[in-house]
Amino acid sequence: RLSQILGRPIRFVADVCGDEAIEKIKNLSDGEIVFLDNVRGNEEEYGIKYNSNVDTEETEIVARLSEVSDAFVTDAFAAAHRRSPTLTGFTKSLPCIAGTLMEKEISSLRIALKDPPSPYLAILGGAKCDDSVRVALNLISKGEVDRIAFVGVTGNLMLWINGNDIGERNREFIRNSLGDDFEIAWEMAERILSEHPEKAFLPLDVAIESNGRRTPMPIDDLPTEDPIYDVGIETLKALKPLVENAGCILWNGPASYFELPEFAFGTIEILNMCTETDAMTIIGGGHTSALVNSRGVANLVSHNSTGGGSTMSFLSGEPMPVIESLIESYRKYSDGLEELGLA
Repeated sequence: RLSQILGRPIRFVADVCGDEAIEKIKNLSDGEIVFLDNVRGNEEEYGIKYNSNVDTEETEIVARLSEVSDAFVTDAFAAAHRRSPTLTGFTKSLPCIAGTLMEKEISSLRIALKDPPSPYLAILGGAKCDDSVRVALNLISKGEVDRIAFVGVTGNLMLWINGNDIGERNREFIRNSLGDDFEIAWEMAERILSEHPEKAFLPLDVAIESNGRRTPMPIDDLPTEDPIYDVGIETLKALKPLVENAGCILWNGPASYFELPEFAFGTIEILNMCTETDAMTIIGGGHTSALVNSRGVANLVSHNSTGGGSTMSFLSGEPMPVIESLIESYRKYSDGLEELGLA
């Protein structure tokens, strides 16, 4: 398929950095392309845990490929929160360059953290509550976000912390899904509601699954021993003007158990709001981005991130080893990029 797109032959080499791969690279003529084997099969790549980028540099795969290469281009934004020899190992041995996708991801997501159009609305949901509240705290610390709408399981956690009895079944689901991170997530979410209550938008009603059917329930009618699987109509009605008046919207995480048709409503309605607005819309990867693609509306949002964990790490201010590698390599090799035609 890649050969068809480029309109030129591509030779596959069933090797990564062994003698066969090195020989084929050395014998390349101008314009020729070789496609090396999957690096997952290399023990240095997936058999070792690296504690620093420097550790990934001191590997055979980096040493051998550096000898026969002029530059390293990385486009793997989805793995930018990880480190391995082929992600961060070439920092000091080759000019490391961000590919077009990597560049687009960094520049688009940076807008969500620095100088976004205002008013700035973040919609954070999904089941990974710790990730969502960590992103929320980072957005608040940047002083740019105006409102944060919490939906999905994250919304249920915020309701619970805000004094609403969501029922033991829903409390237990949150505890189990977070595991050892439950206390950390609780403390971060509690901090948001106690220190920045004006920023938080919480569900006004929910939809539960009762006897196999979708049943609406106002927050005042809680608790319930049935699972909460979606936000309700009143929540969506209250959220709509926030979306319509926003200058920038960041959305990460579904509002519902959208794999069940009866409970896809909340998530689909938020998607519709985001595709109908004139605001800058940034979709934060994972299930949300997959939904955007599956519904064929990627062209109706400003940026649909290809990252999952990497997007959340970027937005929460966590370390990004691949980006750190790119920055360090640029500092070392920036003067020589013009010779490669890359300045």
